[in-house]
Amino acid sequence: MNLSPSNEQLDKYVSKQLESLFPDVNHGSPRELRDYTDAAFQRAKYCFLRVNNKYFSHFNCLHTDQYAMFLYFLSNTIYRTDQNKDLASRIYALNKALHGIDVFYEVELPDIFLFVHPVGTVLGRANYGNYFVTYQCVTVGGSYDCAHPTLGSGVVIYGGSAVIGDCMIGNNVLVSINTTVMDSNIPDNSVVNAAGYHPTNKNVITRYFVNLPGRNNSI
Repeated sequence: MNLSPSNEQLDKYVSKQLESLFPDVNHGSPRELRDYTDAAFQRAKYCFLRVNNKYFSHFNCLHTDQYAMFLYFLSNTIYRTDQNKDLASRIYALNKALHGIDVFYEVELPDIFLFVHPVGTVLGRANYGNYFVTYQCVTVGGSYDCAHPTLGSGVVIYGGSAVIGDCMIGNNVLVSINTTVMDSNIPDNSVVNAAGYHPTNKNVITRYFVNLPGRNNSI
């Protein structure tokens, strides 16, 4: 995967955006960001190489889905590495301001996932399986009783949908548009809509992700 701009330019790019949005605080200098951006980009590279989309073959800060994913990786890497909550918070807020997505730096998304124009999406605390795909205006999070969902491998949540509370979502599940799943269990290989769920022979992983040499892409 090619990096455009260079790592040094990426540090400066993020730093200038932070300075513009948060001028009255210690926004994060390029030097402060360097170790984090390198590590975050390696995580992003691992993820992007597995996305079945020609635009993910090159990293581009102006590809907003890519950049939103990178900023999540950056905020989460900062938090994981040094528990630097001030800097992680600024990156999280930058992502929210630029892309309209709310994914807190403490939320642990899987190593392989995909944002598809995720404006208005809120990804809260949950157990996320690999090959997770989310579209716009999606909500994942806890219930009033603070129960959180568990999502299996190969789950795609389409626009306007929500997965809330004590849910066990199986492997290879498609949550249809404008569907709410709350405190419910959904079996493997299902499509969920407002009327309930039914079996599907569609495969989320092969639709949205690629099979790299030497790697089994099955659930």
